[in-house]
Amino acid sequence: MIATSLRTLPWQLTPFGSTEMVHSPPPRYRWQIASPAPDEYRAHFPEVHPVVVQVLYRRVQDPEEARRFLEKRPGPDNPFALQGMSKAVDWLRRAIRRGELIAVYGDFDADGVTATALLVTVLRALGADVRPYIPHRVEEGYGLNRRAIEELARAGARVLVTVDCGIRFPREIAHARRLGMDVIVTDHHIVGDEPLEAVAVVNPHQEGCPYPYKGLAGVGLAYKLAQALLRVNRKVPLRRDVSLNEEDLLDLVALGTVADLAPLTGENRYLVSRGLEHLNRSPRPGVEALIQQAGLQPGQVDSWAIGFLLGPRLNAAGRLAHAKTAYQLLTAEYPEEARQLAQELDDLNRERQQLTSEMQERARAMVLEEAAGGPIPPLLFLADPQFPAGIVGLVASRLVDEFYRPTLIVEKGEVVSKGSARSIPEFHITRALDECADLLLRHGGHALAAGFTVHNDHLDALKSRLQEIAARELAGRELAPTLFVDAEISLQEANRPLWEAMQELRPFGEGNPEPLFLTRNVQVRRAVPVGADGAHLKLTLSDGWAVWDGIAFRQGEWAERILGRVDVVYRLRQDVWNGEPRLQLEVQDWRPAGGAGRG
Repeated sequence: MIATSLRTLPWQLTPFGSTEMVHSPPPRYRWQIASPAPDEYRAHFPEVHPVVVQVLYRRVQDPEEARRFLEKRPGPDNPFALQGMSKAVDWLRRAIRRGELIAVYGDFDADGVTATALLVTVLRALGADVRPYIPHRVEEGYGLNRRAIEELARAGARVLVTVDCGIRFPREIAHARRLGMDVIVTDHHIVGDEPLEAVAVVNPHQEGCPYPYKGLAGVGLAYKLAQALLRVNRKVPLRRDVSLNEEDLLDLVALGTVADLAPLTGENRYLVSRGLEHLNRSPRPGVEALIQQAGLQPGQVDSWAIGFLLGPRLNAAGRLAHAKTAYQLLTAEYPEEARQLAQELDDLNRERQQLTSEMQERARAMVLEEAAGGPIPPLLFLADPQFPAGIVGLVASRLVDEFYRPTLIVEKGEVVSKGSARSIPEFHITRALDECADLLLRHGGHALAAGFTVHNDHLDALKSRLQEIAARELAGRELAPTLFVDAEISLQEANRPLWEAMQELRPFGEGNPEPLFLTRNVQVRRAVPVGADGAHLKLTLSDGWAVWDGIAFRQGEWAERILGRVDVVYRLRQDVWNGEPRLQLEVQDWRPAGGAGRG
């Protein structure tokens, strides 16, 4: 746990100052400012920029662990430390020797698709007869289903390997066993209560698993299985002409891990860092086409590019059509085929963006209508036949961003409905769904995201119970998002040397966000609305010595009311202007300078 001084700054709802008026924006964030790194901690990093040491302390307090973080060390590198791994490898090698058909059953999101492509590639390289299977989101839903299992059994599959799914499907696994299939589960989702009739289960969250790192994504676990298979093959070959090695798979690991919002800490940090190198140096044909379609150049692929440009395109296939298009792209061998598939994904992504915006507005209107001018309830639950199953998670995420409430969006079917949930750190959504298991046909997920299927007869009861659980769990809490400020610095310190030193902390993402800085008593010299309909705010800021350009996204309405002195929280960002890199401040929030309650 990171020690911090929990200085929560209240909102000022009245003008501040005698001659220069600064009105505060409506309540958006609490500020939590990290306490300074102790001198004994700083002594371990004499060669590191002092502000970067402070940011590092915010993330990792143990000096040795912080050194590993800074150097991106791989940490323990033994896939067989995962419970069930030895048995999974033995079973797959036996199936390969016997010539049995192996089915790899994945998920339709970027994590599941990359995991499927990765494991199929390795099994084929080892000489396996292997068939991928990814369910259709709308027709089949998430995870294992009987129709697919029966189809694979008819095709002759003797071994069924799940990637990024399976841990919450005991009845489907039992059905596969009855049909003569041996089942191997690899999954990173929260383990359910019912035992699985699987020959091996690989999930670091299962009780008794000694694997030290618990944050691997589905593709990360598929990689560990592939890693184990390749290492055993080097010692006892199934085939001696296997040219594929572990490093060749890290581009897929990076894509799936970042797109799934897995934490970029520990082993993930190392795997994604190495994967980004491959993505920028020698991407496979499909990924290269995807990079070009996104308008990126070699060397520009980072975790942000995956999260906002590449991942959404891979996900678009499963959201609006079939994820097999994304799978085909990742496994494409010829540039022309790859270009056509990348264009198809780009078209789907544009359609997805438009549909998401429309459904977000519909959902937002439903929230406000239900509240009827009163307080927003502690949990939002919206069901409507017009919500497409492929984007309910995206709509839920946007409502969480706006209202800061756990949100469940449900596509209401004729008999059965499918929903997606997104939550806030104060509310574990999968545990809440566990309390409603008697009302659900299936469910599963993580602390902040989950999916579920429910019979329509139980929709109202599910909504009522979840809202009761939220009222209980969130009672007395101020529901507002928190900005975790890494360091308080002057604008003079926010300079090019700091920016360059910060690059040692990359890749940024979940669990390792871009650093946030606080500078107090900043003069706002200029504030101009920019962008479509003046939605954003362009700023000129000064502390009396340094003068900075700033941008505050979606805050353009404050252009005429922010002039004066403020305390400002921001990220340091680099843009390219007329071919030249330049730094600017991406402003997240501000308060009147010297406001009360600053601790």
